Amino acid sequence: MAKISKKFTVTAQDVATKAGVSRAAVSRTFTNNGSVSKATREKVISAADALGYQVNFLAQGLNRKRSQLIGVVVARLSDPFRSSLLEGLLAEIQRKGYQALVTEVRNPDELEETIRRFTQFQVSGVIVTSGQPPTQLVKDCVQHNIPVVGINRHMDLPDVDFVCSDNETGATLAAEQLIASGCKKFAWLNYAGSTWAGVKRGDSFHRIIMEKYAEDRFALLQIEATQDGYQGGRSAAHEFCRSGASADGVFCANAQLACGFLDGMREHGFHAPNDFHLIGFDDTPLTAQYSYRLTTVSQDIEETAVRAVSCLESRGRDANITQRFEVVPVKLVLRHTSPQIREPR
Repeated sequence: MAKISKKFTVTAQDVATKAGVSRAAVSRTFTNNGSVSKATREKVISAADALGYQVNFLAQGLNRKRSQLIGVVVARLSDPFRSSLLEGLLAEIQRKGYQALVTEVRNPDELEETIRRFTQFQVSGVIVTSGQPPTQLVKDCVQHNIPVVGINRHMDLPDVDFVCSDNETGATLAAEQLIASGCKKFAWLNYAGSTWAGVKRGDSFHRIIMEKYAEDRFALLQIEATQDGYQGGRSAAHEFCRSGASADGVFCANAQLACGFLDGMREHGFHAPNDFHLIGFDDTPLTAQYSYRLTTVSQDIEETAVRAVSCLESRGRDANITQRFEVVPVKLVLRHTSPQIREPR
């Protein structure tokens, strides 16, 4: 019996030969938005399945000077919103036929390694989810002609696109809810090292309250937490109560701060919504739990992910297009800490 030779790697040319088409037709079949007829596509896919062909996206990308990889820069994955955002991005990246190369940048020392990894793998683009991403990382990516999209922040870099939740509308919805609920003395809670998005929310909330209560300079109290997250909000509530300050309508920069503040106030005998109304930002799973039932501004993670990948693809096709600044709509989710206002009978 003659010995049968076995190829360990099935190539695109093998698929082309079996399908009776050109090598270029195989390449177009397995390329996003590749131009190929339905009949040809069916023959190529059938041949590929029969041969067990797997597309080598990395090699394919190197031929084009780009891979099918998208770099994703993250920070503080312990934050529930950021982890949910990452999940949404990964789902959209995979849906569009790419793979994600996720890197957590925890300190400036990791910056050089991150850039080196992205350039080595010839990533097709980079999505920066960090609230305060290193500016140099973004600049270096642009210098290497790698498209960059920033989420929920802005930089003065004309070649970088941004996708942000509508922070101004979110702050407006929160202010209107608190005012309509009968609140007269308001407080804004954020932490000292706030993200760009947090600052925008606070600025908008301050403007709206001051427009409504311009004659009362005590109408809005600024509460600054010494750290972000749950513990920062809880500590801020303790300090707030010890200082003897008061507010009947409190808006927080994010959900973690809000949940911590709510628990801290409870420890001092103050409960929402009987003693004060409380609204957070980020509709994370924790906020819906019975012990919190937090009224909050919800960000559309799925839409944010769709727009971020779309921006990368657009700039990948044309690096000289006008900068895009995409604003994603938000909505107010009413729960126990500031419930729906009942119309008088």
